[in-house]
Amino acid sequence: YLLTSTVSTPLWGKFGDLHGRKLYFIAAIVVFLIGSALCGAATNMTALILFRALQGLGGGGLMVGAQAVMADLVSPAERGRYSGFFGGVWGASTVLGPLLGGFIVDSFSWRWIFYVNLPLGALALVMCVILLPSVNTRREHVIDYAGVVTLLIGSSALVLFTSLGGNTIKWLSPWSIGLAVTGVLFTVAFFTVERYSGEPILPPSLFRNRVFSSASAIGFVTGFAMFGSTTFLPLFFQVVNGASPTASGLRLVPMMAGVFICSVTVGQLVAKGWKYRPFPIAGTAIMTAGLALFATMTPTTGSTSITLFMIVLGSGMGLVMQVLVTSVQNAVPMQDIGAATAGANFFRSMGGSFGTAVFGALYSNELPSALARNFASRHVAPPSFSFSNLTPRILHSLPVQQLAAIVHAVADTIDHIFVWSIAVGVVAFVVSLTLPEVEMRRTIHPIADEIPLSNAEPTL
Repeated sequence: YLLTSTVSTPLWGKFGDLHGRKLYFIAAIVVFLIGSALCGAATNMTALILFRALQGLGGGGLMVGAQAVMADLVSPAERGRYSGFFGGVWGASTVLGPLLGGFIVDSFSWRWIFYVNLPLGALALVMCVILLPSVNTRREHVIDYAGVVTLLIGSSALVLFTSLGGNTIKWLSPWSIGLAVTGVLFTVAFFTVERYSGEPILPPSLFRNRVFSSASAIGFVTGFAMFGSTTFLPLFFQVVNGASPTASGLRLVPMMAGVFICSVTVGQLVAKGWKYRPFPIAGTAIMTAGLALFATMTPTTGSTSITLFMIVLGSGMGLVMQVLVTSVQNAVPMQDIGAATAGANFFRSMGGSFGTAVFGALYSNELPSALARNFASRHVAPPSFSFSNLTPRILHSLPVQQLAAIVHAVADTIDHIFVWSIAVGVVAFVVSLTLPEVEMRRTIHPIADEIPLSNAEPTL
């Protein structure tokens, strides 16, 4: 799902630019629903994996399509009001989705995790067909087949490398090295092809646009720090604090609240004429402060303190994520709205994938030495089973001294992950200073489309 949703995002955005957003948004819903139905009916793991890939293909179109449709219907000056709710929904679903999934599995069957999408998706499909206006953007074009192929191969190889490396395959194995080399070579080939394509998937002119290039860099680095580090929070809650999977999910609610409140607030303020540039700068600073607070967690840190840490981190995230998309959509020509929206989302997803891989590798490499130190300092023999098979239930059935050694080792390792994430957060803050301020348009279309907005005079 991660692979196909990430690599298909630029394709959905570009095809929407060429043929009209409504057609491809509806197509994405249909593909997502077909994939969901097939996932629920899967009879073996191979089938489930393939159907998840199909579902992710539709998911990539849903993500970029919703934002690009909004760009067709609402002026940039007013768009912040709506994009704030997009960020709030994203934050809420990040927390509530896993909780709802756990409830469905416990109460019904894992198949209903997928079947539950069908009535909701059908309602969305009917509403889009009936209520969503068509914006005629179809124009003559030549399909960039070389760009499609090189993008799919390059980004797929990189996502697989970061997702599987150090987990399913060893980092220095031939498979891992092959994926990395393939990803780099085809990524270079993609950008080379795009320079000479008559209808590029990601137009090179976008990267000459200071707002797009800066926002993409901010999204990549922010995704790297945020997704890469927060992946370990449920692990900390379950292993160190002994929380159940459901309880560990509930502990993320304050972070969701911070994301929701700040996303909606920022959207309202930008719609009222506030400058958008200060929000990513403040957001990356607050996010970095939140990561620093998490780096201080110990097995004895109270729930009140952790709740505060969550609110700080979520608030920083809420100030950054959606306003970047709004700033990009405001700064590019209307014919490139879909490609620019998709590009901003693509780089954020790739940053999250890389962050998860890098911090996962750090965790895997540092945990064994942390365990050895803690067992030695307590003069306790390690348990006989492999730590790769460790679960919270097995962990908390161990003798007290062994339990304490493992808990402190895991806590120390995760703390170190957050220390590294602080450095990445600082980079995100520095990069956010490069984001230009371009006055928000008050109309959906520029006054003169022949005047490229990439040449608009930004103010710092």
